[in-house]
Amino acid sequence: MSTATASSPHPSAPAARDRRPLHWRVRFAFLSLIWGFSFLFMKVGTEGFAPFQVTLGRLVFGTAVLVVAMAVKRERLPHGARTWAHLAVAAFFLNALPFSLFAYSELTIPSTLAGICNATSPLWGMALSLVALSEDRPTRVRVAGLGLGFLGVLTVLGAWQGFHGLDARGTAMALLASLSYPVGWIYVRRTLAGSSESHLSLTGGQLLLATVQLAVVTPLFTDLPSHLSVVPLLAIAALGALGTGVAMLVQYGLVAEVGPTTAQMVTYFVPIIATAAGVAVLGEQLAWSTPVGAVIVLAGAALTQARPRSGDRPAGNPAARLEQPEAKSSRPEPAGKA
Repeated sequence: MSTATASSPHPSAPAARDRRPLHWRVRFAFLSLIWGFSFLFMKVGTEGFAPFQVTLGRLVFGTAVLVVAMAVKRERLPHGARTWAHLAVAAFFLNALPFSLFAYSELTIPSTLAGICNATSPLWGMALSLVALSEDRPTRVRVAGLGLGFLGVLTVLGAWQGFHGLDARGTAMALLASLSYPVGWIYVRRTLAGSSESHLSLTGGQLLLATVQLAVVTPLFTDLPSHLSVVPLLAIAALGALGTGVAMLVQYGLVAEVGPTTAQMVTYFVPIIATAAGVAVLGEQLAWSTPVGAVIVLAGAALTQARPRSGDRPAGNPAARLEQPEAKSSRPEPAGKA
């Protein structure tokens, strides 16, 4: 702590207070907003560009923001071949793959459905932790949340009517994109959690590698557009600069200030904003099952993230030590949200 902040009342104290960052709730709302609108931006972007081109543009703009942030803070990219190898895998599962799948899915499904599918990430994460993270044993409440969440998914998809009117391929892509995130998080947790590199450095390297991956793939599967559409191009720029670059910087600030458990609650607001944006701006139609199922999904996802109470035992392993999320390091993981 600096001398000025540690000392008793000082003439410069009001000026120091004025330089404090925005209240965390304002930044929380901003993050929810830009991540919620990301699905609208993707939808608009695909109206003028191929999905791979949308993803490449998103990563280019997002990486540019982080490069500027690193330059301002005088941070360098990570060192070591092993770190870069792990970041390449993280870049694929947390950025290149899910971003591309969401962009392709929105060719055939509404942005509202894509946003709701994104909310299933905590459910997939909970399911994967059962087999991949021996130290993360679930409680009965969290297992119940898993079941409730997937019941909500079936409600959104209209399972009782045989998924009538649903584009199966596009929906499967969106769900697979949501599954990709926890796969990447678990990999990062196992390989990079103890890294001495800063989270900004790791994320900058990760997005740079994801950009390279898309730069290699995109020319193989797409042709250059015959003309540049202004509105889709602006949507891609906003998707990358705001929804990826700025969003990551805001997220890290939130994690550092209020902890990972509170910061990750933004996940529950994203589908609400994505749905509102899709209906209000794009005129997308909603069946009654979509908002009802979304509420059930969010309730289940919230239960899967519930902190164990004293005396509560992990399901299937009564002797296991209960995990306390807030007791974990507040060090953010590399970037990976829509």
